Amino acid sequence: MSPVSKTTVLFKLKLGEVITTIPTIGFNVESVKYKNIEFTVWDIGGQDKIRSLWKRYTENSHGVIFVVDSNDTDRMDEAKSELFTLLESPELADAVVLVLANKQDLPGALDPSAVTERMGLSELRHRWYIQACCGVSGDGLYEGLDWLSDALG
Repeated sequence: MSPVSKTTVLFKLKLGEVITTIPTIGFNVESVKYKNIEFTVWDIGGQDKIRSLWKRYTENSHGVIFVVDSNDTDRMDEAKSELFTLLESPELADAVVLVLANKQDLPGALDPSAVTERMGLSELRHRWYIQACCGVSGDGLYEGLDWLSDALG
């Protein structure tokens, strides 16, 4: 499994470069300014014990960026379950959802249509969009933020 993760994506957006990261224990909070919107990004660790706390970070949220490892097909069902559970939060009832299908640079990564199918995104009652991306190169990240900016604007 590649170490490129949601934290790598966050710092690529924030700093414009890839930095070495370790798995997030707890959370990172960063402001990312893009076009007409300043995002407060909560990069919340995915450990089982922390997931129950995710809903505490959704107050006043208008959008969700959910980073999925397109190359980790063994955990795709788990990612689907976590996204759907997160979106059950009443605070996110009107939120728009950007799914970043990360690690598109790796052989064997699922393309966005396969990720959409595996994660059941068409079942979401939220407005959503999926964007292929590569956290290392930044490919696709800004196209995803363009959609989110337009959806929130």
